[in-house]
Amino acid sequence: MTIVRRFNNQVPDIANIFDDFFGGDFFNAPATRATRTSTPAVNVMENENEYVIEVAAPGMKKDDFKVEVNNGVLSISAEVENQKEEKGDEEGYTRREFCYSSFSRSFAIPKNEVDEGKIDASYKDGLLKIKLQKRDEVKPKPARMIEIK
Repeated sequence: MTIVRRFNNQVPDIANIFDDFFGGDFFNAPATRATRTSTPAVNVMENENEYVIEVAAPGMKKDDFKVEVNNGVLSISAEVENQKEEKGDEEGYTRREFCYSSFSRSFAIPKNEVDEGKIDASYKDGLLKIKLQKRDEVKPKPARMIEIK
């Protein structure tokens, strides 16, 4: 059974497309939005012992993330506050732009295959990695010889 994305209510709008293409500052104009929502890229892998979900989220800290499991749904969310400050030549001139970034991803996990008590998460070098251990009952068993009597 594979893990599937359950909810994705994020629809990119024109402002986000221009911000992403032009580096967040369309022709050096002040940002018109204080909050941005973007969905990070996700890899989902499966091996004999576990499912692994990798979330590409560079520039964040592990404290920015919230990972929880509830009724067979794994939810990953984050919220980050970015503050840009520029000082001009004139004394007393300051320009500040606030920007709050957030995302939320949810995945349905197979209840009968994953041990919800054995889910681990780590964040290193811009990559959030979540490991969902499979139950012993569903792991492949090695072949065994049966003695003929």
